[in-house]
Amino acid sequence: MAKVVVGLSGGVDSSVAAHLLKEQGHEVIGLFMKNWHDDTVTISDECPWLEDSNDAMLVADKLGIPFQSVDLSEEYKERIVNYMFDEYARGRTPNPDVLCNREIKFDVFMDIAIDLGADFVATGHYCQKTTTRENGVEIHHLIAGADSGKDQSYFLCQVSQEQLAKTLFPIGHLQKSKVREIAASQDLITAGKKDSQGLCFIGKVRLPDFLQQQLKPKTGNIIEIPSELSVSRMKELSNDDEAVSLSRKRTYQESEGTLKGQHQGAHFFTRGQRRGLHVGGTPEPLFVIETDVESNTIYVGQGKMHAGLYRRGLYIKPEETHWIRTDLRLEDGETMEVMGRIRYRQKLEKATLVQRTEGLYMIFDDPQSAISPGQFAAWYQNEECLGSGVIA
Repeated sequence: MAKVVVGLSGGVDSSVAAHLLKEQGHEVIGLFMKNWHDDTVTISDECPWLEDSNDAMLVADKLGIPFQSVDLSEEYKERIVNYMFDEYARGRTPNPDVLCNREIKFDVFMDIAIDLGADFVATGHYCQKTTTRENGVEIHHLIAGADSGKDQSYFLCQVSQEQLAKTLFPIGHLQKSKVREIAASQDLITAGKKDSQGLCFIGKVRLPDFLQQQLKPKTGNIIEIPSELSVSRMKELSNDDEAVSLSRKRTYQESEGTLKGQHQGAHFFTRGQRRGLHVGGTPEPLFVIETDVESNTIYVGQGKMHAGLYRRGLYIKPEETHWIRTDLRLEDGETMEVMGRIRYRQKLEKATLVQRTEGLYMIFDDPQSAISPGQFAAWYQNEECLGSGVIA
């Protein structure tokens, strides 16, 4: 049996993960990560870290396993929070949960666990891992969770073979209902606890308040663009090949639309956003179709079917392209049929990866809504996440 450090978050999933590992005969240690100190932007009754820490300790006590708490707030601020501020300032939409797994759980936290003598790190993620051997080399496969409604493989789309080799996902083969049933049968305090929401380890926050810690309000214009203009922009002739053309970001000028109001900073908004515009009087709700942080302008369109919201392609720079399955990495000129997604909980869509010298293109069979720079695009085959990249 192995020595396993479990990231006890104070939630039901990691609690059951720890229980199952102990039941299997492993030597289990519970480790709670505190990554955030500033409660001023947190909605007070949602996911407070102190309550989570206490619940994690009570679960460890109930299971009869050692428990420690580690403060990683400095690393979290440096690697996640500062990155978020920088990305929003550039008009991009980061995904802190993906980054948190790559930079904290499966890096800093994993290093601490290994220093404690752990053979493996375990988490309560709803995903699975299998391992095969080809030509004497182990290949680790990141597989979607059995509960399709809870599958969290997207959040782990940036992990490496080295990280997967040392990771266990004890509940990935279970349905969420079964996890709660197990927790209740073991009389764990987290059995009926609600799932946490919001930023990874911070909790449910008022995002504008959070961003305004460093990004100052700046008045700019909200310009409505007619759908017909977006359609014509999509059809503009280009000398580039199809992959490049389909992935190109559309641009607009203020003079091409109608002034609908003002906002307090283009960096506070993202494509597809509806709330927070505070503009009424249109037959259909307004959605953000594009932002320009340099001119501090937000471009909007009426209705969720507005042509400006949709695009078939996206582009990922070479340095932002990550293959979990490094053995399947594409060479220049190669293509691969995959299933892709650009956000958590989005259903997988048919797509083609096209590798060029300048980077990787993902071309979907059907147009996708609100493809946003800074988000992660992940690609799959047969429920296995093969890789991902930051949308440029």
